[in-house]
Amino acid sequence: MVNRVPAALLRHTVTVEPYIGDSAYGPQYGPPATVRALVDARPRMVRAADGRQTVATASVIAEPGLSCPPGSRITLPSGRTATALTVADHTAPGLPVPACTEVMCE
Repeated sequence: MVNRVPAALLRHTVTVEPYIGDSAYGPQYGPPATVRALVDARPRMVRAADGRQTVATASVIAEPGLSCPPGSRITLPSGRTATALTVADHTAPGLPVPACTEVMCE
């Protein structure tokens, strides 16, 4: 039975700086973490955390437990910096499908 997304499928490397809040000087981010991921750079419509519909320019699939709240800064393999719009933890206990974290980026 598959418990998590197989490492062999995570072909890209991204850097995630988790959003920790706003300050008088703008958004604040935690320390950067480099993680293995699968990046799909196709545009698609998503509903952001604040309810607005917007176009996500990339999706990132990583191992479960990724610390990446909406608003986090993600550096994609191309070098482009994106902002996390939505984060979904996919689990299916008892089913033979991999658990993963999916991040839609603006």
